[in-house]
Amino acid sequence: MSSTYSQAGQDLFVLSATNNKQNGYFLEIGSNHPSYNNNSFLLETQYKWKGLMVEYDKTFEASYKTHRSNSIYVINDARLVNYREILDRNNFPTNMDYLQIDLDVDNQSTLDTLRLLDQTVFDKYKFATITFEHDIYTGNFFDTREISRKIFEKRGYVLAFPDVAVYWNGKYQPFEDWYVHPDLVSNEFINKIKTIHTSIHSEITQQLYT
Repeated sequence: MSSTYSQAGQDLFVLSATNNKQNGYFLEIGSNHPSYNNNSFLLETQYKWKGLMVEYDKTFEASYKTHRSNSIYVINDARLVNYREILDRNNFPTNMDYLQIDLDVDNQSTLDTLRLLDQTVFDKYKFATITFEHDIYTGNFFDTREISRKIFEKRGYVLAFPDVAVYWNGKYQPFEDWYVHPDLVSNEFINKIKTIHTSIHSEITQQLYT
């Protein structure tokens, strides 16, 4: 098992689901720092993945050029990006390997961006794995968690691990949902996730690799 660069082992979840795939493709919305607590750094640097990174904070632009040269980056509000046009223009495969949505749930950017993807991207592009940050522990802003679950279910995704929890302020807090698409991961992996009954991120990744 590789060492994670993610906050909660999201990269290890993705690698487990994709059988340690080489040369995969990702869409990372809310990429933040190019390596620290980054969900795609391991995928790109050690497994030769390519992707589209979207980030609002322009201070990361120089470090993207230096440390993430295999991927495309866009500095913009995630709600204003034409994802379909960029993916089409750069010949991304219609069956991709990973989608991350990690935005600010309290200003509705998380839900707005998901709805944009549902309207413009999901009819053409499918993702083997998804990590979706709903931050339910901070409050039920705009009913983001439940609405997102309905959208992903409608699109055929399986909620592999609901309310994945990280340790914060003295206890484990539910902050993300992790999904897979049964068309793009193995039946063996689908059966594996059915045997894991924990929401603590470190226990999930440990059991995925045992």
